Amino acid sequence: MDNAEHRSQILDQFTRQADTFLQRHAQGHEDLLALMAECAGVGAEDTVLDVACGPGIVSCFFAGRVRHVTGLDMVPAMLERARRLQVERGLTNIEWKAGDSLELPFAEQSFDCVVTRFSFHHFLEPAQALREMRRVCRKGGTALVADVTPDVDTQQSFNGWEKLRDPSHTRALTVEEFEALGENEGMELRRRERFGLKMELEDLLKGSFPGPGDADRIRALFEDEIQNEKHGLGVEAYRENAALQIVYPVTVMAWGA
Repeated sequence: MDNAEHRSQILDQFTRQADTFLQRHAQGHEDLLALMAECAGVGAEDTVLDVACGPGIVSCFFAGRVRHVTGLDMVPAMLERARRLQVERGLTNIEWKAGDSLELPFAEQSFDCVVTRFSFHHFLEPAQALREMRRVCRKGGTALVADVTPDVDTQQSFNGWEKLRDPSHTRALTVEEFEALGENEGMELRRRERFGLKMELEDLLKGSFPGPGDADRIRALFEDEIQNEKHGLGVEAYRENAALQIVYPVTVMAWGA
């Protein structure tokens, strides 16, 4: 897949997901946001860049803890939803900018902290994305990534069903691969924390736009996973009050820039 085709997929998926993504992640995931802020070590005078900010959830959370936040995304519908969320929450210390995560439109050392959540599994060039985050972060500042990180044994199957669910998904990295990215950039890993992100499968599917028949394929995979007590899809899966629940393995990694 070339960059133009991938960009088209992202614009298609996340234009349609602007509202549903917010509904899926704005409520009930405050613990992950708090963990990100703790790992970032931000203070009241800091400036933060939120890369691939989506509907503004992370930006608005950090805005209550720092001096200023800039949210960047390539999807106009996401930025419009982020502006509405900012107004809804009465925040005045955020600005929004359209741009490419692989070519950040900022000068070197522009921010005290650069963060991103659930974006790296959409990048064709994750090393370039981390390199850009480091470039625009001040020396001594923090570059933080929170993303899904399947184990190496289940990585292939995890990526397989996630691509069915969201065609703009490229490849979720393992923790070891993330650590190698940082090492290759000469960055010091200051902190690494694991987090289990619980989602109801049907809610997840309703908020996504899989191809024809792919939602049923995913349901069948998870039914087989539970009935036969398998552990091969890269997430914990179980039934709770008849609903099929999954728990994504998320890792928060904070590097010194």
